[in-house]
Amino acid sequence: MSSRASMYALQRLVEQLKLEASVERIKVSQAAAELQQYCMQNACKDALLVSVPAGSNPFLEPRSCALL
Repeated sequence: MSSRASMYALQRLVEQLKLEASVERIKVSQAAAELQQYCMQNACKDALLVSVPAGSNPFLEPRSCALL
């Protein structure tokens, strides 16, 4: 690798490290508590926890009666 290419790679590395160092971090316990609170607040809207009413279910196959 040439000297110029290696200098460019190091500059990119320094910029990436600066970017990562500037990211705001929170404790895992705080993130877990916020995630749990969010899940509890939105549980009533979750279709996997609360069934979808049959009349508004877009995935329900239409039933038809065919006489042969």
